[in-house]
Amino acid sequence: MHDVIVVGGGPAGLSAALFTAKNGLDTVVFDTDDTWMHKAHLFNYLGIGSVGGDAFLDATGGGDHGASYLVLATGTDRGLAEDLGCAFTDQSVVDVDVTMETSVEDAYATGAMVRAEEWQAIISAGDGAAAALNVLTKERGEHFHDFDTPGDADELFGDLAAGGE
Repeated sequence: MHDVIVVGGGPAGLSAALFTAKNGLDTVVFDTDDTWMHKAHLFNYLGIGSVGGDAFLDATGGGDHGASYLVLATGTDRGLAEDLGCAFTDQSVVDVDVTMETSVEDAYATGAMVRAEEWQAIISAGDGAAAALNVLTKERGEHFHDFDTPGDADELFGDLAAGGE
């Protein structure tokens, strides 16, 4: 059993997965590989200097999986949220609180699922990060903050972070 299942490999889903996985939760991403990101080129997105949308994506899936938390990031396809019994707003988007949690406990909806028309990669990534931080807060039993420091960069990237070659 996983800690977190993320359904959707666009900006919101990958942002949620990045934060939960980097902070020690067993995270799996399922994606149809049919995202708007294939048409994008990203500049300074989640610390990535510049990369094509295709190169940023990695589709996974298959088999039966369970998890303590579910993050839905399926763009404008709200069918899975409807199947789960999530509440919707009068604008026909998934109703979430400020942490992106739906009316179904431990199920989160992000990105275009929760916005009528405001679709943008960084907005979606922020939604995914908000969901991930709430999952991490619940798991740890106290408010969780994810701030990288220069020491983290030194540990991860060694001499490159310090200006070496």
